[in-house]
Amino acid sequence: MFLKIGLKKALANRLALFGGLVVLAMFVISGLAPYLAPHDPDKVAIRYRLKPPGTASHPLGTDSMGRDVLSRLIWGSRISLKVGFVAVGLATLIGLALGAVAGYRGGLIDGLIMRFCDLMLCFPSMFLILAVIAILEPSIWNVMIVIGLTSWMGVARLVRAEFLSLMTRDFVLAARAQGASAFRIIWRHLLPNAMGPVLVTATLGVAGAILTESSLSFLGLGTQPPTPSWGGMLTEGKDHLSRAWWLSLYPGLCILATVLSYNLLGEGLREAFNPHSATRQN
Repeated sequence: MFLKIGLKKALANRLALFGGLVVLAMFVISGLAPYLAPHDPDKVAIRYRLKPPGTASHPLGTDSMGRDVLSRLIWGSRISLKVGFVAVGLATLIGLALGAVAGYRGGLIDGLIMRFCDLMLCFPSMFLILAVIAILEPSIWNVMIVIGLTSWMGVARLVRAEFLSLMTRDFVLAARAQGASAFRIIWRHLLPNAMGPVLVTATLGVAGAILTESSLSFLGLGTQPPTPSWGGMLTEGKDHLSRAWWLSLYPGLCILATVLSYNLLGEGLREAFNPHSATRQN
């Protein structure tokens, strides 16, 4: 019930609704990429290299290999959304499990989990990701796994705090008095009431994961050519800034629009699930 009320409030927020619509559009575009892309994103046509935007066959121009920029942008959206959701999904699962155990059990177990969480927070996440990726073979799956394994701490701390607050509520005390098992209390009573803030954190985390993947691809440690990705397209564009501005502009705008949309959606959800925030009229 709490989750449904929060989602209804988020839909009443115009900025959150706009962000959600853009995110939905990104899903539709990525899902229909084989039908929406006008050309094969990996097809090389040297005679059409660095064609400027505006032509009927290549409305957003071509790159240094003659590949269609629009087609590569459409297919690149799949990489960004896949990284965002797989990485954040993995981080959320780890954070939920550890945070739930720490908040419910308390004592020594809580202390050990939180100290491990603090230890992970001591390392700058980007440098830790770079170190692991440098050791492993650069690939999209390694990027997703490493981002997920290095970004669960915020979710764990949030879930733990929510559990500690909920543990003193009457419905939890009543469930304990009736002899409900720890698993049932966590699964049926605690987790549903803690999912609002977790949903907000996960939404904002998707934007961060997309930025991280784009940064790694820009450095050559993420998605490997010829697979199209927005960060990889930016890397190519920087070598042709003086005569092919579109190679950097369009991928940058795609990253900006996607990250901004997730942030708007996340902020709308934050206001909706925050019981202390005043309802804002839009």
